[in-house]
Amino acid sequence: MATSTFSDRPRKILVLFDVDGTLTPARQAASPEMIELLKELRKKVVIGFVGGSDLVKISEQLAVSGEPVINTFDYAFAENGLTAFKAGKQLESQSFIKYVGEERYKVLVNFILHYLADIDIPIKRGTFVEFRNGMINVSPIGRNASIQERIEFEQYDKQHGIRAAFVKVLKEKFADYGLTFAIGGQISFDVFPNGWDKTYALRHVQDEGFEEIHFFGDKTYLGGNDYEIFTDERTIGHSVQSPLDTARILKELFF
Repeated sequence: MATSTFSDRPRKILVLFDVDGTLTPARQAASPEMIELLKELRKKVVIGFVGGSDLVKISEQLAVSGEPVINTFDYAFAENGLTAFKAGKQLESQSFIKYVGEERYKVLVNFILHYLADIDIPIKRGTFVEFRNGMINVSPIGRNASIQERIEFEQYDKQHGIRAAFVKVLKEKFADYGLTFAIGGQISFDVFPNGWDKTYALRHVQDEGFEEIHFFGDKTYLGGNDYEIFTDERTIGHSVQSPLDTARILKELFF
């Protein structure tokens, strides 16, 4: 039996979602139809999101009518669960900088910045390295790119493998750091300690007694930031191509 926290749900099932490309178009807000579907789903099962972005960015995409996102989802896992909420209450968090250490972090970020400076791509904008609580996010084009620029870079990256090549170099250069480099979204990749991928979120739910844990994500391929939790033996994974795909599968499974 799941704990009394969720005793109002008819089914002792947890459904977790990636955000970008799964619940929303990348870095855009969820549609009213998706929000309504999640609201109805929550009457049946326990729901949560597992995003790589920080809570502020995810809230911009999923918040409804000013209602805090930590209240509209039963579990809110930002930065892969390194910032975590259950039923609106914050759980224990982790720190990337404490794990790596200031000196080793400087070596890592200096190398990244030099590499970024030497990459020749059609356009560059700003915010190439974003420091978060549990990870850093690296973007060759820069996180300040517009939506259209993000779409164009994603297509360019599919042809030229900019992010994949960057990740390969970092894995070789910093093999002794104990870090994972995971491509996610349209324009960037995340860097975090081994084991701090999205499966980290599962440690927050493992004692709840759920009969099933479903996970929906779009970057479920090897090297994608949904891969580890998608393939984890504790989850039932669903690989999706878009929010519409997510909605279709949810309706087939739970309605």
